[in-house]
Amino acid sequence: MGSFNLSINQAAKILNAEVEGTFTPEDGKASIQAYQKTISGLSVPDYEIDIDCTKLNVSAPESLPLLEGCFELYKKDGFKKVTMRIAKNPILKMQLARVARSVKMDSYEIIEQ
Repeated sequence: MGSFNLSINQAAKILNAEVEGTFTPEDGKASIQAYQKTISGLSVPDYEIDIDCTKLNVSAPESLPLLEGCFELYKKDGFKKVTMRIAKNPILKMQLARVARSVKMDSYEIIEQ
């Protein structure tokens, strides 16, 4: 089961997201709904999104469309930058980079911690 937590740092203009575990389609839908509710009052192009993926598992093939959907939202909503922080996990790093490229996300960074 996957879980997520969202918080806004208005002073720094950063939306902090923490994701962990393995997301099911239901978990993904719940996280998207919470994300949309959280950003509803923000001027998103003024913000960056910082996603802590250090406890995230590699996504199963059937969950990849959800991950792509999330990345498409970040791109469409216009965040200045998308930062994904991961533990040393080459497979997860490749998966996140591949999904970011597939949605043509320009402004992203994957940081291994």
